[in-house]
Amino acid sequence: MKKSNKIESGIFKNRRVYFDFEILDKVEAGIVLTGTEIKSIKMGKVNINGTFCVFIDNELYIKGMDIAIYDEGSYLNHDPKRDRKLLMHRKQLNKFKIKLEERGFTIIPIKLYPNEKGIYKMEIGLAKGRKTTDKRNYIKDRETKRELKEIKG
Repeated sequence: MKKSNKIESGIFKNRRVYFDFEILDKVEAGIVLTGTEIKSIKMGKVNINGTFCVFIDNELYIKGMDIAIYDEGSYLNHDPKRDRKLLMHRKQLNKFKIKLEERGFTIIPIKLYPNEKGIYKMEIGLAKGRKTTDKRNYIKDRETKRELKEIKG
């Protein structure tokens, strides 16, 4: 299994998000995890690339998040591809649900990280997909900024 880009202290980022989507709004959400899932995440065996969020019975769930089976787990081990519930305030959920009903919007995870207490949180964003021409412009702007930095020093 290919891991997502891991940075020091257990932060996992979905790096393709900013290339494939234009992020309009971000929010922090809690995530419901089991014990073996947390142990696998701490070992770095999680992949959030290609995941997305959906509403099921007025609750927000993340689909496609792959947390590898914990090697030392027993028969109580988790299902690696199960849907995981995200915990948010009702006002935030309603706001995202209204935007999601508009055409072209999706909710995608941006990063998974532990907070100060060691509880894993997920930063999710309301996004609109980019077209191929927009992606080309994004690459062009990024390269221009990089060249300006090199010139300045």
